[in-house]
Amino acid sequence: MHAELPPGPGPMTVFDHQPRTRLVFGNNTIEQLGELCAQHGATKALIVTDPGIAKAGHLDHAREALNKAHIPFAIYDGVRENPTTKDVADCLAIAQAEKIDFIIGLGGGSSMDTAKGCNFILTNGGEMKDYWGVGKATKPMLPLIAVPTTSGTGSECQSFALIADEETHSKMACGDPKAAAKVAILDPLLTISQPTAVTANTGIDAIAHAVETAVTRKRNPLSIMYSHEAFKLCATSLPVVLQNPDDVEARGRMLLGAAFAGTAIENSMLGAAHSAANPLTAHFNTIHGTAVGMMLPLVVRFNSQEPAAKRAYAELASAPEIATVSDGLDSAVDALIARLESLLNQAGMPPTLGECDADAELIPALAGEAAKQWTANFNPREIGESDFKTLYEKGFEPRGNGDAV
Repeated sequence: MHAELPPGPGPMTVFDHQPRTRLVFGNNTIEQLGELCAQHGATKALIVTDPGIAKAGHLDHAREALNKAHIPFAIYDGVRENPTTKDVADCLAIAQAEKIDFIIGLGGGSSMDTAKGCNFILTNGGEMKDYWGVGKATKPMLPLIAVPTTSGTGSECQSFALIADEETHSKMACGDPKAAAKVAILDPLLTISQPTAVTANTGIDAIAHAVETAVTRKRNPLSIMYSHEAFKLCATSLPVVLQNPDDVEARGRMLLGAAFAGTAIENSMLGAAHSAANPLTAHFNTIHGTAVGMMLPLVVRFNSQEPAAKRAYAELASAPEIATVSDGLDSAVDALIARLESLLNQAGMPPTLGECDADAELIPALAGEAAKQWTANFNPREIGESDFKTLYEKGFEPRGNGDAV
């Protein structure tokens, strides 16, 4: 007798997908930057990056490519982690002074978010808060090429800029199809220079994107395809790059996985793990990858009480053969959580929120803020302030050891 299979998934969700970003993947593809800018009519470009990227030599690669194509350029290299309205204003001042007509975001998500934020204000005027939400830019925007040097945010494949208010520290997700990059250059060689801590945090962030997008209320056949492939690439490759940072093949899989996860976000949004992570970053300066990673297994356990989400998690676990749906949904979800805990341990994530310098006395405030986060609306299971309070409390307890490391 064959074992009875779990019930199948529900009806397929309607979606409308229009690819906006061309992906150029491979070693040394940064050399095509000038040619690609020329194809989109650039006459003077602005490179938006941060001091670490300049120090690593990646800015020199971009300069060489633009010089080879005879495209003049200006540079803003003052981007800070978790950019605010001040970063956008500083970048905007250079863009206006230099009269640029093209933007290049070179670096991690912070550089790409700053580049997009600058693009909003430069072309449409006003302030970042005017674009909080979706589709609020009424005028055309400048062409953008995104060149990620980390494998994490997937911002290169998204039309959103995540910018914090300099005064209140509240994060504003400003999205518009016109803000999406025309081209994303995915060059694995640019990611080798990442310090181990950056590799770990950005890698966990990409994995969190794959896991959350696979189950949100907006998930659809297309987003699920990207979520599963992203998880398969990143969950198997992150341990490799942590052990052997110079493994270019594994670096390439991480970079592609992060881009696919970003594409999934663009089509299905995120959930409660990101809602819970943002207040931790705002109050305690917890690195985003650490914050979202610490909350992710707890949110998976919470969401798996919802039947459709449980099956979605089980199917995700099947992608890299962590588990098999036909063996039972509960055991597949348990295996997924164990693997996530193992990846967090391998990435050197602290075992408790307390060891992230979080203060348990602020749990009520954190829960209130998490419940108001935009991404909470897309979580597959209804979640409120009391639920977030419980999740944070569990975050102060030691994490499980996961599967064998």
